[in-house]
Amino acid sequence: MSYRSSFISAGRGTAMVLVFTLSSASSYAADTFDVQSQIGPNPVLPEPQQYLFPPMHLAPVVGWKEGEKPTVAPGLKIEALATGLEHPRSVYVLPNGDVLVVESREPDFNTVKRPKDLVMGWVETFVTSGGAPSKSNRITLLRDTDSDGKPETRSVFLDNLFSPFGVALVGNDLYVANTNAIMHYPYDGGTRIMSSGTELTPLPGGPIDHHWTKSLVASPDGSLLYVGVGSNSNITENGMEAEKNRAAIWEVERTTGRWRIFASGLRNPNGLTFEPQTGALWAVINERDELGPDLVPDYMTSVKDGGFYGWPYSYYGQHLDPRVQPQRPDLVEKAIVPDYALSSHVAPLGLTFYTADNLPPKYKGGAFVGEHGSWDRDQFNGYKVVFVPFSNGKPSGKAEDVVTDFLNAKGEARGRPVGVAVDKSGALLIADDVGNTVWRVTAASQAISKN
Repeated sequence: MSYRSSFISAGRGTAMVLVFTLSSASSYAADTFDVQSQIGPNPVLPEPQQYLFPPMHLAPVVGWKEGEKPTVAPGLKIEALATGLEHPRSVYVLPNGDVLVVESREPDFNTVKRPKDLVMGWVETFVTSGGAPSKSNRITLLRDTDSDGKPETRSVFLDNLFSPFGVALVGNDLYVANTNAIMHYPYDGGTRIMSSGTELTPLPGGPIDHHWTKSLVASPDGSLLYVGVGSNSNITENGMEAEKNRAAIWEVERTTGRWRIFASGLRNPNGLTFEPQTGALWAVINERDELGPDLVPDYMTSVKDGGFYGWPYSYYGQHLDPRVQPQRPDLVEKAIVPDYALSSHVAPLGLTFYTADNLPPKYKGGAFVGEHGSWDRDQFNGYKVVFVPFSNGKPSGKAEDVVTDFLNAKGEARGRPVGVAVDKSGALLIADDVGNTVWRVTAASQAISKN
């Protein structure tokens, strides 16, 4: 069934708007751009395009059928660690090996929307999730005591959260980044937290909350927390006041909750983590839309204290965005060029560095990135987990596909990867938010099964 026919059957005026808007995605020539030319430190940047109606091309969600699973690179094996979850967005491994799975839904206080946002909301509800509302906003604990990939315990660890995403543990203090606040909970090593928690630091939330996921990481010494706060729009169409303290990474004092802007101009920073060799903070960034199918490349970068990375005035350094008026040449002049492009519209949301020994040696020291996938280019991009090799704390080669085939041959989404992490045994974990699964990747020669 074509996208056009599926929207016609959806019903009445809304469907007519969807047909017109979505069909615009097929009105421009098939994209023959080489996405590989945008992977690495020096991406090719074509001339920008602008649209009255932006192209939209989403993958309808069909889920995983019995026996199906993603494809992995040679030398690897993949199995489901847990299925039947409710939109798992991120995974976090506790020191005792327990895996926390953050199941989260978008907050419902978004009251100010553009026509595009209304269309996207309808599409995401009825096309990409089948119309079923999520019942998540909790953290599920998986305890696998013998590291065989089959948890003996699965329980609700923490409930009644508000669109959670990031988690960080420092000693016996657990922090959860809800969309509107960093919350603190006492942790005793058990499988359930009964405390209602206390607010450490409020975060920008409603009434608009365009980019609602808040990534979280603790500094290596545990004294500070870093949290990603995405922009409240694509390109300031909700006004600059709505962007106050957003499109930034905050640094938060863990003991007092006091905060400052650590870095800015980052449209939607996620996957905050520290590179193990240099100790530098890194993040993956979702860049702006509606400048064409091949602009702007999403990227991963080290994040400098006080650094400005361009949004909204420029992209990839000093490339001006013609839609933003008035411009700020003083800021554009100091916009930092990111370290490594991942190509346009792959929507990276997860990042982890690999220092364990379970996977083949080629992966040690490099970074895994979860790419949620495109919605605004004719040819799908992303929908996979890639590996970027590192040397001396910097990317040192081309990104390689590691976990693929989240899309089937019809372009339907069986799953979409989000957060990534490494478990206590050294296996790679992947949160699949529409496949409702956490996947576990091991070396093929080391993978074992329980009798």
